[in-house]
Order: sequence, then C-alpha cells, then structure tokens
Amino acid sequence: MTHHQLTDEARPPLTPVRQLTLRFSGTRRGARLARRLAVQQFTEWTGLPYDSDPARAAALVTAELASNAVRHGSLPGRDFRLALLLLPDRFRAEVTDTRPERLPPPVTPQPADETSGRGLLIVQSYADRWGHTVRDAYTKTVWAEVRLRTTGS
Repeated sequence: MTHHQLTDEARPPLTPVRQLTLRFSGTRRGARLARRLAVQQFTEWTGLPYDSDPARAAALVTAELASNAVRHGSLPGRDFRLALLLLPDRFRAEVTDTRPERLPPPVTPQPADETSGRGLLIVQSYADRWGHTVRDAYTKTVWAEVRLRTTGS
C-alpha cells in the first residue's frame, strides 16, 4: 500500500456522499469522544463491522488526529472540529485546530525505545492518504483517508 502525505491543494475536489461535522472540547475526553463518533459513523454509513480492517484504520487515524489536535494544536478554551466525510470509495476524517503555525512534521521512523512521537507514523501506516491545509490565519486542518475496501476484497 502506498501512503501519500499531501497538502490540500494537491487533492482532487471532494464530493461527499455523507458528511458530519461536530466540535469537541480540546481535552483528552474530547479526543476519545471524537474517535468513538468516527467509528460509529463509519460503521453506520458503510455497513462494515467494527472489527473490519477499514473500521479499525478509521478509528486509529481519527484517534491520532484528534489526540494531536489536543496535544499540539489547542489553545486554552478552544475546541477542535471533527468533520467526517463518506466519499464514494473512501472515508475521510478532518480535524481542525487553532494552531495553524504548528504544521505536522515530516514523518520519520522513531527509535524503538522512544515513547512518544509515533502518532503520525500510525496515521501514515493506516491511512491511504493524509495531509494538511491552512486556509486562514486562525486554523489548520489535518486529514486522513481510509479506503472502504481492503485490496483483494
């Protein structure tokens, strides 16, 4: 599987089949709720079971994006926004936070004894494509896409 990190300008236009956008508190609890909602919407929209590979991938990438927004992209008292999009062949999670100056760093392998900094490695491993966009001086959006079907199914 090839993984691509892209800026939003490099992606084709999106035509969602379904879309849901909610705000969550910039807390660990908010990140957990975002993950749960993403899995629930994914399985409801696609009909795929919770334990399918695409559902697990959607859960993991959403959890990491939300966790990173809380840990690195949050200002005190500011929420983050989660947008879920069902596209014809994939599921897309977008997390928008209030720190546009803090762009995701390039993803590089971590030493085996490193206990942090693995979040974007997880996103890169489980997402088919991911990237970020900054549309204004106040926010940035980090997004990841998961194919609905695994290869060979």
